[in-house]
Order: sequence, then structure tokens, then C-alpha cells
Amino acid sequence: MQNIIRIKKATFYAYHGVFKQEQNVGGKFEADIDLHTDFLHATETDSLKQTVDYEKVYNLLSDLAMTQKFYLVETLALRLVEAIFENFPTVEKTVIRVRKNNPPIGGVVDCVEVEVESTREEYLQKIYQKR
Repeated sequence: MQNIIRIKKATFYAYHGVFKQEQNVGGKFEADIDLHTDFLHATETDSLKQTVDYEKVYNLLSDLAMTQKFYLVETLALRLVEAIFENFPTVEKTVIRVRKNNPPIGGVVDCVEVEVESTREEYLQKIYQKR
């Protein structure tokens, strides 16, 4: 059985961007995280230990987004995917969307969003290729 846990519009203030001003002043970012996992056993035991603790996922996102600086939101999204697979062994697939609000692109745009979708198998293949 495949189930999905979704975290929607996790919001944080961070310092990602290509321009110095973005890195110094910062801006508002949002993320959506879809975690594909089987939580059937958790529903039978009603135990948080048998499922993905989404507070820990949020804290992972927050720590990664607010303690590191990336030029690209694409890099932030990919690092988050990797961190999820490293820290949550029951997640088989994840879809991450990261939004940069009010991007400095010389026009009126609400946000720019990137999406990264990956399976645990793809992640493991990438790790083995690096060796």
C-alpha cells in the first residue's frame, strides 16, 4: 500500500539567491513536501514511531533552508530530497516544491517554483555512481 503525507506551504525566511542583496537581505520562501510511504502499520498501532514524523521533516527543511545559503532554489530542493531519503528510511518517493516569493526578475511575479521528484531507488543509484 502506498500512502502520501503532505506538508503544504511550509514558510521560512532565508538568504538564497544569486544576487548579493538576496543573500544579505533575504526573502520569504515556501515549500510543499509529498512523502510517499506505507503508514498502514501506524494506523493499526496508532503510533507515531510507525510513520513519518512530519514535525521532524519540517525541522529538517527549516534547518537546511535557514543554516545554509544556496544560489539556486533548485539546489535547496534537491538537497532536501537527499536529506529526506537519508533521514526517513520508510519514504519511498518524494516530491518537493520550493517557491521563492517576489523574485527579483524585473517584473511583477508572485513567485517562482521548482519541483523535484525522486524515488529512493533513484537516490541510491546516484549515491552508488558517486563512489
